[in-house]
Amino acid sequence: MQLAELYKKALDFQFLTVEEGVFLFENAPTTDLMFVANELRKIQVPHGKVTWIIDRNMNTTNVCIANCKFCNFYRIPGHEEAYVTDIETYRRKIEETFQYGGEQLLLQGGHHPGLGLEYYTDLFRKLKSMFPTLKLHTLGPPEVAHITKLEKSNHRAVLIALKEAGMDSMPGPGAEILVDRVRRLISKGKCGAQEWLDIMEVAHQLNITTSATMMFGHVETVTERFEHLVKLREVQAKKPEHAKGFVAFIPWTFQDVDTLLARIRGVHNLTTADEYIRMIAMSRIMLPNVKNIQASWLTVGKQVAQMCLHAGANDFGSIMIEENVVSAAGAPHRFTSKSIQQAIKEAGFEPQLRNQQYEFREMPVVMEEQVITY
Repeated sequence: MQLAELYKKALDFQFLTVEEGVFLFENAPTTDLMFVANELRKIQVPHGKVTWIIDRNMNTTNVCIANCKFCNFYRIPGHEEAYVTDIETYRRKIEETFQYGGEQLLLQGGHHPGLGLEYYTDLFRKLKSMFPTLKLHTLGPPEVAHITKLEKSNHRAVLIALKEAGMDSMPGPGAEILVDRVRRLISKGKCGAQEWLDIMEVAHQLNITTSATMMFGHVETVTERFEHLVKLREVQAKKPEHAKGFVAFIPWTFQDVDTLLARIRGVHNLTTADEYIRMIAMSRIMLPNVKNIQASWLTVGKQVAQMCLHAGANDFGSIMIEENVVSAAGAPHRFTSKSIQQAIKEAGFEPQLRNQQYEFREMPVVMEEQVITY
């Protein structure tokens, strides 16, 4: 394989194979990957702005029986710290989110053995009745798979019920690495790779906009990272013409503080800044049918994320008024609405507030500048 030929193939928006992706990642200079990815970004996102969003990551419950080896957030059923969020807490935190200019709740939880479809459809309807303009970016493929098993139902029926109850879009958590060898080692209690992909395919058929993710820097090989990207690309290629499908892709690094993977198996995140930037560039190159690539400032910090804006990324994600899961494993970074815009400007771009559909929003008239303490 020749680097120049692969650069041309990428710039022509052709699908690179797993082997070609690995070859580029392992042999191309970082500057070349950044250049190619940046040229693709200019074509796919011609407005040249860097988007961001105001939302809050809340958790329905911390009870989970998936037993992921990288998660410090979950509690087993019956644990003294176990909880299911009550409706008054939702009310208070949603009101705060609106005060901060947000309009969306990213709502996720665990594999709670006692919370089935009726619980979630009732919850969504209550939240929408209290806050009719609230957008629910909610659950994820592993949770949908868990609910489906509890109900002895099928993915389509569960997703239809959730959408009718108020699901506006679906995030892409629980992807980790979409290779079952890896999943058996780090997240054995979650759905397998193919079920994750199948649920996303059904969601797209139902015109539910989704996002896709990847958590890397643990037990996976480089080849498995690229298998993951190709699988996402294949699902996106199957979406109906009228559907957005995966509206964005967000890769982040494994956060290892006090996790079972680190404490028992000695697995630590050794991902360098250069490696993360290269993965962002390769994400843009390998996913020519996914328009938006997000840099995970939460896990890599401001300066690395800023570099990613010159390596194919066009989105800076959320100020995350609240986030509990990744932070519990050591992610220390935080932004306010003011500082996230300043960071984008420092990188040489114009910041643009967006919603989950990647439509532009006007800046709210009243904006608080401090992140809520939670």
